[in-house]
Amino acid sequence: MASEVVDATAPKPRGGRFCTVCNERRAALKRPKTLEQICKECFYAVFEDEIHRVIVDNHLFKPGERIAIGASGGKDSTVLAYVLSELNIRHGYGLDLFLLSIDEGITGYRDDSLETVKRNEIQYGLPLQVVSYKELYGWTMDEIVKLIGLKNNCTFCGVFRRQALDRGAALLKVDKLVTGHNADDIAETVLLNILRGDIARLSRCTSITTGEDGPIPRCKPFKCSSVFNLLIDSFEVGPLTCSSRIYSPNAYRGFAREFIKDLERIRPRAILDIIKSGEDFRISTSTKMPEQGNCERCGYISSQKWCKACVLLEGLNRGLPKLGIGRTRGLNNERNKDMKATNGTKALQSKQCGTLDF
Repeated sequence: MASEVVDATAPKPRGGRFCTVCNERRAALKRPKTLEQICKECFYAVFEDEIHRVIVDNHLFKPGERIAIGASGGKDSTVLAYVLSELNIRHGYGLDLFLLSIDEGITGYRDDSLETVKRNEIQYGLPLQVVSYKELYGWTMDEIVKLIGLKNNCTFCGVFRRQALDRGAALLKVDKLVTGHNADDIAETVLLNILRGDIARLSRCTSITTGEDGPIPRCKPFKCSSVFNLLIDSFEVGPLTCSSRIYSPNAYRGFAREFIKDLERIRPRAILDIIKSGEDFRISTSTKMPEQGNCERCGYISSQKWCKACVLLEGLNRGLPKLGIGRTRGLNNERNKDMKATNGTKALQSKQCGTLDF
């Protein structure tokens, strides 16, 4: 008993402030969202509990659902796979979890990250499905960049990747797809949609669940978690792929990211405030919104006759890679000219986007 009393009343080590949660260990970091100084052990527990509260409060999942985790091998998706697998066991969600990875065909980038995903498959015991651009579209990003150059390649990769995730999720027959998009990503998207005047996307980009009117709903459990939190938590999940995207050095999103980081240095809550502003936007009832339909070629959700992926793929297959880049009016003019030149017949070498029907 005496030894226990001595241990309990022993003076705490000097140097640095103590964790505001346990008040026993020295603080290792300050959280931008709450400005709490917290130790590493308490951070892991607090972070995982916050994600659990987000899942429960927003009713993201139902027992028995099949859930695909978008896995790239980076910090966001690796932490997502770890946290979801842990919480699923700890809190008895009753979910069937799967890893879904997209191989864009980028030599020196995707090769390494796929190895990380394969380690996650073994580490967490989650089945892995890999879908490649080459299988779906007949093109790799390396081949596309050779044709289009570095200026507009992000348009192709973003459009193809989004549809590839849906097609991979359809292969797995899942009920929902979860992605590792964090608060920083969503704040960047809010700014980009404002700068582009994209009212339709602005109205839904802050939602924690999107695509409920599409083939497969998407959830973002990390909506309120900053990249700082994910970076710290990634130290617990093991080695990650940290290589940068080699084909996007001048991507438009990169400038928004730098601007937001500058704001965060001045005011740590700036990211969450931008998201809150996006949530509070109200669109005038007189604003004409695009009507969602289905692509006439592949059946994927689209507000035009052809989905963007089919338009881009048509340009690639015909040797006109810039066909689908730019304003829709210019695209329609180009398509009409081509139809006249070919007497209204379609190019036989064209391949519809993807190999799965929606």
